[in-house]
Amino acid sequence: MDVIQFIQSQIGASPKNIANTIKLLDEDCTIPFISRYRKDQTGDLDEVVIEQIAKRKKQFEEIVKRKEAILKSIEEQQALTPELSNKIQKSFDLQELEDYYLPFKKKKKTRADVARENGLEPLAKIIMAQNSDDVDFIASRYLNANVKNEDEALQGARDIIAEWINENTFVRKSLRRIFQRTANISTKVIKSKENEEDAQKFTQYFDWSEHLLKAPAHRLLAMLRAEKEGFIRIKIEVNIDDAISNIENSIIKRNNDCTSHLKLAIEDCYKRLLAPTISNETLQEVKTKADSSSIQVFAANLSQLLLAPPLGEKRILAIDPGYRSGCKVVCLDEKGDLLYNETIFPHAPQHEEAMAMKKIRSMVNAYKIDAISIGNGTASRETEFFIKKIAFDKPVQVFVVSEAGASVYSASKIAREEFPNFDVTVRGSISIGRRLADPLAELVKIDPKSIGVGQYQHDVDQTKLKEELDTTVIRCVNSVGININTASKSLLSYVSGIGEKLAENIVQYRSENGPFQNRADLKKVPRLGEKAFQQGAAFIRIKNANNPLDSSAVHPEAYGIVEKIAKDLKISVNELIGNKEKTVLIKPEQYVTEEIGILGLRDIIKELEKPGLDPRKAAKVFEFDPKVKSINDLKPGMILPGIVNNITNFGCFVDIGIKESGLVHISQLKAGFVSDVNQVVKLHQHVEVKVTDVDEQRKRIQLSMIL
Repeated sequence: MDVIQFIQSQIGASPKNIANTIKLLDEDCTIPFISRYRKDQTGDLDEVVIEQIAKRKKQFEEIVKRKEAILKSIEEQQALTPELSNKIQKSFDLQELEDYYLPFKKKKKTRADVARENGLEPLAKIIMAQNSDDVDFIASRYLNANVKNEDEALQGARDIIAEWINENTFVRKSLRRIFQRTANISTKVIKSKENEEDAQKFTQYFDWSEHLLKAPAHRLLAMLRAEKEGFIRIKIEVNIDDAISNIENSIIKRNNDCTSHLKLAIEDCYKRLLAPTISNETLQEVKTKADSSSIQVFAANLSQLLLAPPLGEKRILAIDPGYRSGCKVVCLDEKGDLLYNETIFPHAPQHEEAMAMKKIRSMVNAYKIDAISIGNGTASRETEFFIKKIAFDKPVQVFVVSEAGASVYSASKIAREEFPNFDVTVRGSISIGRRLADPLAELVKIDPKSIGVGQYQHDVDQTKLKEELDTTVIRCVNSVGININTASKSLLSYVSGIGEKLAENIVQYRSENGPFQNRADLKKVPRLGEKAFQQGAAFIRIKNANNPLDSSAVHPEAYGIVEKIAKDLKISVNELIGNKEKTVLIKPEQYVTEEIGILGLRDIIKELEKPGLDPRKAAKVFEFDPKVKSINDLKPGMILPGIVNNITNFGCFVDIGIKESGLVHISQLKAGFVSDVNQVVKLHQHVEVKVTDVDEQRKRIQLSMIL
């Protein structure tokens, strides 16, 4: 099996498209570039499929590398037979490969090793052959200084047989199937920890049992966390009689004097060797699936958050609300640069409301503020009510934005580099303002795990989580495109083909030479070569450039084609852009080249119709119910406006304007069955919910979207 066959067996794409995609990946082309500008080579595969091809290609290479290591190790032991070599060569299942390698792995001295040293392997072979009717008599021949009697000889032989059964590939595969189909997961509390405060959040699992395959991802991860923190013990079990019977059917071929010894060896093998290993393998397999499911939820949430509607280039007054320490206020210009900062004290204990109002009015007028951004943390609602009391001289939109991760950003190296002369409180307020203007540009500066849109993010495979979240950020950044003359180093580093070092060089070049005038200027940036230019140029935008295509998603390699189209239509490129009357006249088949085919040309025509179109929607003002200020104000049956602020596999959490978010269980999202929460709601979606249950003591709110 070659890499193309391996990938095709798992992904529904043609061999030709897979081969072309692999060729482009091997040429160091990025996934955003391939999916957008090499559609004709890939057969219009989208980013997700190309990402899958890249992952499967890496997986194939890892399997090949592991096979080579296994073959080399067995060969060095002079134990590699043609039959075993052929089995290993044909296998592309890592678990199966490890089974083949198991007898040859270097391991600690086992009971079977001791028995072999005592000369009992021939006796084990006789029992395993199942041809003898007087095993006790045969065992008497193997007594020596270390083997005092027949019982010891037979026990040693059974130890060797148990190891053989444990290393039997067929037995292991068969047992895995039983565990995968029928395993049960059960938990028991550790009595000494039962009354500890931290254990109380896991009370559900103090005595729990369910079919392992039916355990949803969030429940499995919760059990594993409880075990990790030392509050419970987990067992993965199948019916022992079924498991042992299955092994006996594979091993025992006839009924004679050997049978009882084989049964004892099988039972010992299962309890001591197979069950602990296979149960652990099965748990890890289910954990991997739970990780994958949770990581996908996290990635989908992150994508929605990053692509949240931007307010755009407006002057913003941002407030990080607070009580005793006051509300930190900053004024930002259209580019997000800090104009002014101040602290006001409209709330308890100071109650300087009149003075605070006067200051806010003055700042709004002095800095020509268009919108106000309020963080949704402590004192958020009170601050929103306070702001809405102010009579401004002009209409000013008021937004409440999520401040998740703002404190992480404010203490970060990036924030210190951006604002070395201001403390964390000012930096946090700046972040709250900027994430209203452009959530994508601001949130890329924060570790995605700190944004808090997922479930059990600290319990899943951290390497896989980071890979998936990085991929998500890259996908989002490149789907929108970035203004190279205003983008931060963090944002630039996610652009196709750029990376951290080149992003630094671009910012340095920009500060020394002023704004970029055209895309070709990119080539003047130190160490930014032809390959990086090819991969990244089309994802950057240069506003008011001499060439209008520099502000579009048309790749520079296609500028010549656009110029030819304009010439054929007897107009300039400037007149062609945004001119639907002219673009409908274009016949793409007339402009096909070796590099750019019909699919690429159709994209170019779409882009000419609406150049540089931002795929994100416009930001909308939202208002919570003014009568609800705390959990004490909630009553079952109330209908409230809310914003979806987190999505999990079991439902979504909705911000209804108080400290605690409410849970809409998956069964309450809409009438009828729902298999995927993301099909019903999106992050930051404005929704109406009904309060169904309020537990003030545990601070839990149950909501329903079935009104």
